[in-house]
Amino acid sequence: MDNLAFEMHEGATQHVSFVGKMNTIPRMEEKRQWSLLSVFLACLLACTVTTAVGVLILSLVYINNTQLHSEPELRATTIAILQKAVDPKFQFLNHLPKSKGTAWIGVVDDGHVVTTYNVTAGQVIFFPKNTLHWIKNVGNEDCFFLLFFSTHDELQTLDVDDVFFSTPEDIASRSLKPEGGINFIRTFHKQKEDQGVNLPHNLAELVTNASYTQSPDNLVWRYFYDLKGSKEYRFPGGIIQLAQYWKNGSELSKNEKIFSTFLNQHQNTLALSTLKIYNNGLRQPHFHFNANEMGYVISGCAKVGIINTQGTTEFDIHIGDVIFFPIGTQHYIKSACDEDLLLILAFSTGDQLQTLDMDDYLQATADHILAQLFFKKQSEFKKIPKFKEDQAINLP
Repeated sequence: MDNLAFEMHEGATQHVSFVGKMNTIPRMEEKRQWSLLSVFLACLLACTVTTAVGVLILSLVYINNTQLHSEPELRATTIAILQKAVDPKFQFLNHLPKSKGTAWIGVVDDGHVVTTYNVTAGQVIFFPKNTLHWIKNVGNEDCFFLLFFSTHDELQTLDVDDVFFSTPEDIASRSLKPEGGINFIRTFHKQKEDQGVNLPHNLAELVTNASYTQSPDNLVWRYFYDLKGSKEYRFPGGIIQLAQYWKNGSELSKNEKIFSTFLNQHQNTLALSTLKIYNNGLRQPHFHFNANEMGYVISGCAKVGIINTQGTTEFDIHIGDVIFFPIGTQHYIKSACDEDLLLILAFSTGDQLQTLDMDDYLQATADHILAQLFFKKQSEFKKIPKFKEDQAINLP
């Protein structure tokens, strides 16, 4: 046995006489003391080992829990970084001006004239209400279209295949008069999936020798505008480009005048704009007399302010966010990232956009009116300078 104390007790009761016991008492006491010390040391060692194991287990649990708590944050951070780097939507939007995607557009107007043309990144397409049109990607990469519609109601769209399959067979046959008559019409079968955006698996078998023609400029430029190649309106803090109707079109090219006039001939149309604000640039407080405004963030980030009688409401915007300012709403946009802010803006007007900036209406108000309104001496308002360069987008 390992227990020495147990061995001594057993040996003493079986093999040692009374006299022998008396003679061995000092030795037994010594051994007993040594045995107790051994037990104490063994217990101490066991406690030490147990404590060490316990601390090790607690450490492992703590590390594991710490990893469990920190992993979501790390994972969220990693995902955010990866999304910014590789998310197809955001990556494409960030590189929109450099995209090489090409689409072929077709329009059938009320005079049964088919107009076809090609567009690339940074260009504008315009379809008047109830205009039949199609868009086909004919490039080697995905096309991303940012679409604005001039309606505040739910958008209603009707596709050609929906019309065809909703038309009675005999009516379709009599209207189209195909070879084979109604039997030919019956060979068509509606697909289970919506074909609003279509890509058949056997496209190569269905289409051969496709051509993507370009109609004459006088037709194309009614529906098309090269916004990226249009005039840049430069300010100290950024750049604005506009695809809109101009009352005075003297600075427009021949084709741009076609677009401007055609846009103004239709009701409920839209003006479109790009707004670039440099880092730390400010699109000062302003409002639009004749249009609601909607915007989409292509790159960068910003702080937006809405000014009304209750005060100012501020919020941040980032890539992919949409902003909306009702007509007459005072608002400002301040770039808040290291990179430039780029917005695509749509305005609900077919007329020339009318905008009034804060510095313009303060400068236009007589000093004595401002003095009476703000309880300041009239001379104080001489401190507000007038700049030769428009400060619509300014830098500190």
